[in-house]
Amino acid sequence: MSDDEVDHELLDLLRKSLGLGPGDPNAPPETKVLQNAEFIYDNSIDVALDMRHTKLAAIQILAQMQERGYGTRAWSEHQLHPKSKDESTVHFIFTMDLLNFSFWSEKSGEERFAVTYQEKRWTGYWSLVAALQRALDEEIPITTPSFWADEEECTDEVLQKVFRSDTDEEIPMLQERIKCLREAGQIIEEEFDSSVVTLIEDAKQSAAGLVNLLAERFTCFRDEGKFEGKKVRFLKRAQIFVADLWAAFDGEGYGEFNDIDKITMFADYRVPQMLHSLGCMSFSPPLDSRIRRHDPIQSGHSWELQIRGCSIWAVELLRREILKLQPDAKINAILIDFFLYDLAKEREEAGEEAIPHHRTRSIWY
Repeated sequence: MSDDEVDHELLDLLRKSLGLGPGDPNAPPETKVLQNAEFIYDNSIDVALDMRHTKLAAIQILAQMQERGYGTRAWSEHQLHPKSKDESTVHFIFTMDLLNFSFWSEKSGEERFAVTYQEKRWTGYWSLVAALQRALDEEIPITTPSFWADEEECTDEVLQKVFRSDTDEEIPMLQERIKCLREAGQIIEEEFDSSVVTLIEDAKQSAAGLVNLLAERFTCFRDEGKFEGKKVRFLKRAQIFVADLWAAFDGEGYGEFNDIDKITMFADYRVPQMLHSLGCMSFSPPLDSRIRRHDPIQSGHSWELQIRGCSIWAVELLRREILKLQPDAKINAILIDFFLYDLAKEREEAGEEAIPHHRTRSIWY
């Protein structure tokens, strides 16, 4: 080789080392959510994590999860979650997580959006699940993607009936939910033979692959932002879809994934609230005051990205600490997230919230 010739093999190695050019097509899928969360944590100035309290919280969480026998069964044991392990549950979960965002209300108590189902009044996330179950009981095929794409059958009026409230407050962001349904229905019909099962099969039992597929094909699952000039991914609803499948099917059948532990915590507003209550997370005075005043934080604002990114990293640290305490513990970020969310709801119902959750109105969570 002369001095003027290009060593393409060396150039290719250099490009790969710098993360340039196409990646290895045979490499296992990665969502990059955890790496992005660590970057946010490393560069965060308004949200901090406390390792001492994280270690103490790990002890407490492990003990309580063992005491409750907490595992994937907890998902199906919730009153409103579907119990059957078939394709209808797959479609129910997809619909549920497609619309799993923004349930907080400025109103309180009896005035906020609520759905009565099975003689009980449901609010928050559970109001969505109740609305879907109610619609199916009323023979509205609300979990069928081809129905969403048919605007003659699935009119806005029909969807308003599906999500009707027991109060004067309608479900938040109704038009955005309708838009998500329309988009997803069209894509599933055109690209995945009208079946969410086909979508899952295309991921070849890779949790990260399915998350990436959702983010690539559906704009309403593309939960990303820009922090310190770098694109960062959260992919909350894409990840929780995979996690819900895994939990509902107990890691088998449609819920079998060979890399389920690549799924991170689902960056929302309830788990950060719980992490703060446990002392794992703290906020700068301006951010703390903003949250306590119930003042909204704009979607994509640095404060919001720091809260979400640091929450993901905090749960990863909790996971590592729990495994130090019990190396054979069957634990991952999914189960920790589920547990912390349930704990936050228990404390809310008992009136034991130490700090309000932050308020950001968006379709991402």
